[in-house]
Amino acid sequence: MFVGTGSDVGKSVINTAFCRIFRQDGYSPAPFKAQNMSLNSFATLDGLEIGRAQAVQAEACGIGCTTEMNPILLKPTSDRQAQIVLNGKPVGTQSASEYFMQTDRDSLFGEVMKSFGALESKYNPIVIEGAGSISELNLREKDITNMRVAQEANAATYLIADIDKGGIFASVYGTLELLPPEERRLIKGIIINKFRGDINLFEDGKKMLEELTGVPVAGIIPYFRDIYIDDEDSVVLSRKIKREGHDRVNIAVVLLKHMSNFTDFNILELIPEVNLFYTHDEEEIADADIVIIPGSKNTIADLMSLRKNGIAKAILTVHKNGKAVYGICGGYQMMGTEISDPYHVEGDVESIPGLGLLPVKTVLTKKKTTRQCSFEFLGSGEGCKGYEIHMGETVTGNASPLCRTEFGPDGYFLDHKTWGTYIHGIFDNQPVINEILKHATGAYGREFDFKKFKELQYDRLAALVRENCDMDYIYKTLLP
Repeated sequence: MFVGTGSDVGKSVINTAFCRIFRQDGYSPAPFKAQNMSLNSFATLDGLEIGRAQAVQAEACGIGCTTEMNPILLKPTSDRQAQIVLNGKPVGTQSASEYFMQTDRDSLFGEVMKSFGALESKYNPIVIEGAGSISELNLREKDITNMRVAQEANAATYLIADIDKGGIFASVYGTLELLPPEERRLIKGIIINKFRGDINLFEDGKKMLEELTGVPVAGIIPYFRDIYIDDEDSVVLSRKIKREGHDRVNIAVVLLKHMSNFTDFNILELIPEVNLFYTHDEEEIADADIVIIPGSKNTIADLMSLRKNGIAKAILTVHKNGKAVYGICGGYQMMGTEISDPYHVEGDVESIPGLGLLPVKTVLTKKKTTRQCSFEFLGSGEGCKGYEIHMGETVTGNASPLCRTEFGPDGYFLDHKTWGTYIHGIFDNQPVINEILKHATGAYGREFDFKKFKELQYDRLAALVRENCDMDYIYKTLLP
C-alpha cells in the first residue's frame, strides 16, 4: 500500500509504476483505492463508474478496470457537496458533514473490504493507494480508505513524501509520530518523491531521516517531466498555461470551476501541430483557433459563471469570427438553446438558456448514463472508441448526429467548426484529430498511436522507479 504525507505527493503515479513493475516481474497485480475524490472518472466495460486513476493503474496492469478497484467515488458538485458513487452507481448527493458524520462508516468499510476481497481472490498482489494524509487526527475515526484498510489487509505500507514541496523531515517525522503503534508497525519504508538534482547529495539527508524515524528510505524518485502519465488532480491545470504558438494551432480549453474529465484533452498536448492550454481569460480565448468547452459536474452553475465573468460572450465572439467551438458532454449541453433541471439534479435553477450555438435542448435526468462505446465519427468509416458519463438527455431530432455508436446517434454536427458530443475520449482517435486540424490548418495531423505511446510510458515509468528503489527490500517486505 502507498500512502502519503498529504495530497498531490505522487501516490497515484507511484502506484501506477508498481502496478507495471509487478506485471513485468510475472505477477498478476490489480489496483485498489477504497475511496477516491475526483471529477475525473471512467466507465467500466459493464457500464459502471470508477475514478480515472484506477482505470489508468488497471491499464498499467494489463487488465480491464472494474468497480472493485474503486468502490467509493466522490464527485464534487459544489464547494460543500459531492455526488456519492457506490460500487459504480450514484446513490445520492451529500455535504461533507453529512457524508462524514451521518453515514454508517462501518457499513461503507464493509463494502470497501468486500470489493478488496473480490480482487484478492483473482489477483496478486493488490496494489493499494491511500488518500491525502494518513495523519488527519480529526478524521481518524471516520477513516475507511487509509490505515484502516492497511490494517485490515495487513499490507506492507510505504509512506510517500514530496520533497519538491519542502519540509520533508517535518512532514515525514510528524506523519509517523502521529500514528498509533498498531498502524506504525505496518510502515515498511519511506519513498521520497520528486527529487531535483543529484540524488547522491541527499545521502546524508536519507541517513538522518532513517535515524530520526527508524524507518528505511526505500526509494528516492527523481522529478521527471518527460514521462507521460494521466494526471488525476486538476491542480495541474494551472500549470498548463498559454504559450506562444504562432506556428501551431492554438486550442483553448475553457477552465470551468466544476470541470470533469480533463484527461479528454491530454492527447492534444502531444500533437506537434497543437498548442493546448486551459484558460478563463477573455483575451486568450479570443486568440485561440479552436475553443473547447469541456465536461462539467455542475453544468448550470458553470454556464452561469461563464456569463458572469464574460467568457460566454468571448466564446460567442470567437465563433462569430469564424473560429471553431466544440463541446464535450456538459460543454455540449451548454452549446444548446436550453438546459432544464426539473428534478433539481444540480440545484435550484430549473431552466437556463444555453449559448445557442447548436439547435438542441437538454433535460437533466435522475438516471446516469455510464458506458463504453464504439463509434464512427462523421461517417469516416473508421472504428473509434470512447465512453459516456452524463446525467441528461439532449433532444436533437437526430437530424445531424456527429457520431454513430452501437447505442444510436450521438451529438450534433452543425458544421465543421461547430459541434458537440457526449463521448469522452473522442480526441484519442485519429479521425477526430484529422478533422479538427484539417479545418484549422488545411492539413491532416501526423499519425499518432496513443495506445502504443501510453504502453511505452508505463514501461519508462516502471524503469525509473525500479532504478531508484530498493526492489530487493520491497519484495522482502511483501513476503508473508
